[in-house]
Formats: sequence, structure tokens, C-alpha cells
Amino acid sequence: MSSALRLLAKRRFWPLFITQLLGAFNDNLFKFSMVILVTYGIYQDPAQEFQFNALASGIFILPFFLFSSLAGQLADNYDKARITRFVKTLEIVIAIIGGLGLWYQSVPTMLTALFLLGLQSTFFGPIKYAVLPQHLEKDEVLAGTGLVEAGTYIAILAGTILGGIIIDSEGNGVEIAVFSVLAVAIVGRIGCEFMPAAPPQKKLEKIDFNFIRSSIQLISATMHIRRLYLAIVAISFFWTIGSVLVIQFPPLVKNVLTSTPAVASLFLGVFSIGIALGSILINRLLKSEVSARFAPISVILMGVFVVILFFIARNWQGLSGGELYTFQTFMMHDGAWVLLATLAGVAIFGGMFVVPLYAFLTTTVDISETARTIAANNVVNSGCMVLGALAALGLSMLGVSTTDQLLLVAAMCVVAAWLGQQLHLACD
Repeated sequence: MSSALRLLAKRRFWPLFITQLLGAFNDNLFKFSMVILVTYGIYQDPAQEFQFNALASGIFILPFFLFSSLAGQLADNYDKARITRFVKTLEIVIAIIGGLGLWYQSVPTMLTALFLLGLQSTFFGPIKYAVLPQHLEKDEVLAGTGLVEAGTYIAILAGTILGGIIIDSEGNGVEIAVFSVLAVAIVGRIGCEFMPAAPPQKKLEKIDFNFIRSSIQLISATMHIRRLYLAIVAISFFWTIGSVLVIQFPPLVKNVLTSTPAVASLFLGVFSIGIALGSILINRLLKSEVSARFAPISVILMGVFVVILFFIARNWQGLSGGELYTFQTFMMHDGAWVLLATLAGVAIFGGMFVVPLYAFLTTTVDISETARTIAANNVVNSGCMVLGALAALGLSMLGVSTTDQLLLVAAMCVVAAWLGQQLHLACD
């Protein structure tokens, strides 16, 4: 672990790490502030709250599906550091739009800003992984990938906790959220200025701006490699699982656990810390080797913990009459620590499953094609996540409760385990 952490002192890594960390922090600070404001301050109907969360998740993910092919082409054809600086400049403008949406409690404006945040993340997504094999030694790539993933989820933790603290159950604190989102965007733009140049590794190619045609060509050019195909599909299942879980958390906390936004922040925080720990732990177990041998057992154990979470939620004794547990009273509940430990188990084994799969993507292909490989992965991932959000939304409209949908998540873990086993057999 100490050798991995030494990367944080190197300029070829730390500006990328800081840029990604602050970007993920800001995305989640805004998104969770918005979700809390709408869930607790605007809507008062459980079905509407769940449907809004599903819609918001789908809107944030949609740009990845539409524009990842273009993002991958740009990252492979131009200096990745320059693209990053442009994207982070746009984040400042988006933060202003999102701030206006929060200030005036305008749901359409907030959702517009969320879509734009997803768009700028789409163009940074291929860069953050494609830069790693360009700036790091081969035996550092897994460690760098683990640190990026860990940093991302620590940032998600901080963003969700701050979003839940700033906006209370009465909808107060909006002005602090507006200032914070803008300030973080500015600091992130300053941080990316220190990124070393990451020029293209081949001659400039013509950019195809037809996102449908370029997406099809991108996927077909990548998915014919069996281990890439298996890694991308397995990652897609993981993120579909994750998106469904994250959609469920705020309404689950409010309507099943009958708790305040601070508890919803705690849920997402524990989930984020768990994936960060899993990201670091798997690097330790594999000793920097790129391997999928722990993937099947990791995601099976993730599914086991999801089933346990289902039974805990199903038997939870909530408060009546619209009363909510505060953070303090929730922590004093007899089942609170078991619930949090179960959630941590879900996240830790999820992190152990997904990190080596990303390392496959960045080490299997030539360095000149890494960004497009990541972009192809993002297209498939986002498509599956949108389908997951739509499935959750559809099940909710059919009357399937938030708690019962946890069983769908557990079933998906079994499929992910089979994919992980196939990848292990194909590569190891």
C-alpha cells in the first residue's frame, strides 16, 4: 500500500488524482443537495420521490451513453491535459447554472445542470484512465487505478455527507450549497493546471461527430477482443447494480427507515468508504498483478450482503405519524450498526470486484487506443445503467417496493459473478 501511496507525491499522478477527486466531489455535492432538497423539501409522496431519484440518475448517466464515443476520439487524438483544462473550465459555468436551480428551487434547471455535469464527466472519463498507462510504469497501473477509484469514492463520501448536512429536512441551507459547488469547481480548475502534457500517441485521425455511428463503430472495434468484452460487460453489470442501489438509498432512508437526510448521507458515505477500502484491499491481495481471480467470489459475497440488507430493511420498525429518526437517534437504534456493517460489506466486495476489471481495460490494448477503449466501456456501462434506472422506475410504477427491489440487485450479482469467472478463465 505504501508503494501505491507514493504515487500521490509524483506530479505525473497527483494533479490527475486531485482533479478527479474534486470533480467527483462536486458532482455528488450538487446531486445530493438537489436530491435532498426535492425529496424532503418539494415532494411529499414516496412514489414521486423514488421516481425523481430514478429520473435524476438516468439524466446524469445519459450523456455517457450519447457522447462517450466522441470523448474517446478526442482523448486519443489531442492532448489529454488540454482537454481536461477545457472541461474543468466548463464546470464553473455549469456550477453557476446548478446554483441558480438550487436557489430558486427550479427542478428543470437543476436537472439541466445535472445533465451538463454528466456531459463534462463524459469527456473527462476516458482521460482519467487513459492517462494512467501513459504516465505510470506498467507495474504502477493497478495501484494508480485503485487510488483513482478509492479517491473517487472518498470524494463521493465527502460530497454526499456535505450535501446532507447543508440541506436539512426543511430545505434550508441552499445558499451554502450554491457557494460550495462554485468554489469547488474553481479549485478543481486550478488543480488541473498542473497536469503534465499527455499528447496523442498516434497521428491525428478524422473525428466522427455522428454519435450513433461512432458509438456502434467504437463498440464493434473493441468488443471483439474476448477479455475486453467480458471485462466491459462485467463492469456494466456492476455499475447497473450500483445505480439501482444509489437510486434506492434516499427513499429507502426516508420512507422505510424513517430517517433524516443526515442518515441518507451516512448510507452513501458508508457505501463510498466501503468501495474505497475494497479498491485498496484488492490491490494488496493481487500484489499489483492484473487478474480476475477474486472477481467471482467478491461479487457473490456482495450479493449475499444485499440479501441480508433486504431482510434488515423488511423487518425495520420505523416511526409513525411522519416522525423521522435524527442521526443520533438512528445510531441508537438496535439494528443500526448491523445495517451499516451490512452496507459496508456490499460496498467492500463491490470495490474488490470492479477495480481489477478497469486495469484490464487499460493494459490489454495499445496505449494509443486506451481512451477509446474506456469510452467504449462508458457507452456500454451508461446504457446498462440507464436501463437499470428505467427498470427501477418501471417496477416502482408497478407497485414493487424499494425494499423488494433489493432482491433484483442480489440476482444481478449472480450474473456478474458468472461474467467474472469467464474473464478469469479467459485471461489467467
